[in-house]
Amino acid sequence: MRAIRLPDPPGVSVSHATPEIFDRGLSTVVRRAVIIGNGAAGAEHQSIGLVRALGLASSYTIYRVDRPTGEFNRWLRWLPLGIHKKIDCLVRHLHLVWWQRFATSLGFRLQSQKTIGISSAGLSGIEAADAKKLADLANLESARNGPLLVLAAGRDTVSIAESVKKLAPGATFVVQIQHPRRCLDNFDMVITPVHDYYTLSPAARQEAPRFLIPFLTPHQPPDKRVVLTVGALHLADPSMLRSAAETWHSLLAPLPKPLLIVNIGGPMRCCHYGQDLAQELASKLKRVLSSCGSVRISYSRRTPAKVCDVIQRELGDLPNVHIFDGTGPNPHLGHLAWGDAFVVTADSISMLSEACSTGKPVYVLGAERCTWKFRSFHKSLRHKGVARNFTGLEDISESWSYPPLSDNAAAAERVRAALAERGWSLAS
Repeated sequence: MRAIRLPDPPGVSVSHATPEIFDRGLSTVVRRAVIIGNGAAGAEHQSIGLVRALGLASSYTIYRVDRPTGEFNRWLRWLPLGIHKKIDCLVRHLHLVWWQRFATSLGFRLQSQKTIGISSAGLSGIEAADAKKLADLANLESARNGPLLVLAAGRDTVSIAESVKKLAPGATFVVQIQHPRRCLDNFDMVITPVHDYYTLSPAARQEAPRFLIPFLTPHQPPDKRVVLTVGALHLADPSMLRSAAETWHSLLAPLPKPLLIVNIGGPMRCCHYGQDLAQELASKLKRVLSSCGSVRISYSRRTPAKVCDVIQRELGDLPNVHIFDGTGPNPHLGHLAWGDAFVVTADSISMLSEACSTGKPVYVLGAERCTWKFRSFHKSLRHKGVARNFTGLEDISESWSYPPLSDNAAAAERVRAALAERGWSLAS
């Protein structure tokens, strides 16, 4: 039967234009993003950096995975989130039952969990990530506001992200940042550094015991849904650095040039070191001080106290050397904006990725102490000419440059292309 269009009622103006969510021809417009975080700044900053690269910096909301904390739970963080929560619930229940019986035997009545010091983990004002609620939000709002872009980073977020995709496949585009170590079909896109696939290389096969090889992940080469980056995604995009340059202008602009920024992380399983590396760093920095106008040193959350003590003892009293003690606003982005060269310890892929995105000289300390995929990462930086080993013989006043790492922009372009294949586009 042929459809007949009725005339508009008298005195009433009815718009027959295409709804706003289809305002780019036949393309559905993605206007909102949800970030599923794990409480770790390094992981959440990767998601925020991608949101900014996609132009949705003012249209995203963060939810966080509520992993149990405190008491015995610090020994259970290696477990998958769902199993950890079930064990935590069981232990708390048994604990409460035991206390109830104990209190009853003494003639008391237990009123609540608070009586025995049991409290649930807080989220610091950020709502807990619940897969069903997020899926319901996407399904209910998709017709009016368009589909939802979901970004997750970190091991604890994997199960939530894949559940959202399963519950709302037509109303979401789910991106998992960092390799999820499970079936890639559970996500619309996976963004991960190329060194995560080091496990498939011939070198890795020689390093790992043969009986462990079947258990190594990933098991297969990346497919079309996997986007490989050189380093980690991050917040230090040009817009953010311009803003940081203005914020820190009064403090950092007057410093004598060149300004050398030193970022110190902390030892990891694949990058072992301690006071020995701190002593090596201090000795090498003393050798390059004559070619520096000023030096600013900062630590990460993982930096051991014994490393900080060595740096403070060896360099704390030297002129034109400032060590950030953690009090007051963090100058990290200001350092990236105003620094003329960088020395970064080899353990921090995030800090190295940020520094290498500036196009300024980057020197790595301790790369020879790293193994497994960290060694592969450092090799790729040297191969691209974006970083060099720190020897202590450098003339910091002699600058050198390279095409900056642009992982954020490259990943954002792949997301746009994948959305276009689905008939979706991003709001401008």
